[in-house]
Amino acid sequence: MTIRHVVTWKLKAEDPAERADQAAEVARRLNALDGVVPQLRSISAGANVAYPEANWDVTLVADFDSVAAIEDYQVHPAHEEVAVYIRSVVASRVAVDFEV
Repeated sequence: MTIRHVVTWKLKAEDPAERADQAAEVARRLNALDGVVPQLRSISAGANVAYPEANWDVTLVADFDSVAAIEDYQVHPAHEEVAVYIRSVVASRVAVDFEV
């Protein structure tokens, strides 16, 4: 079984350039977890490139072997470090985990 973990964030910066820079930084930091967090089977994060007035700002798609692996990922020190930055720039978060 593979669990796909999808998270999308709306950033709190009102200035479009600042929001775009922060979204790119969130994506960069998340993608840097590839090969660092052993529970990750795959990871892809990216900043929104279209319709910024309607779309959310950055999205993560990551695959894990199980829900337990997601839970281990959440408390991995490298992920926790990234999460500190994300929480500092985020206004809202939505997520879904589903089997693929």
